[in-house]
Amino acid sequence: MVIYSVTTNVQEEAHADWLKWMKEEYIPAMLDTGKFTKALMTKVLSKEPMGGITYSVQYTAESMAYLKTFYVEDHANMVAKTTIFKGKIVEFSTELQVMDEQ
Repeated sequence: MVIYSVTTNVQEEAHADWLKWMKEEYIPAMLDTGKFTKALMTKVLSKEPMGGITYSVQYTAESMAYLKTFYVEDHANMVAKTTIFKGKIVEFSTELQVMDEQ
């Protein structure tokens, strides 16, 4: 199992609109790609020196093959969707391999 984690810092004036959009549109669209089995949205509690509010969304995929297929088939489209918040968000992604779950 692998996790595609996307961390996003959102400017406070765009926060309410971005959060609603993530919950109602973006995360469901990510799951609709069929590459991920679930998504977990978390709020980062530590304060960022740059300000804003930071979230991390972890999308779980059954294997690295699913994640690679996501990059080929869906990634560009999903990135394009975020342009409505251009200049109001900063984000980066991380790939994680699940080693153990207890």
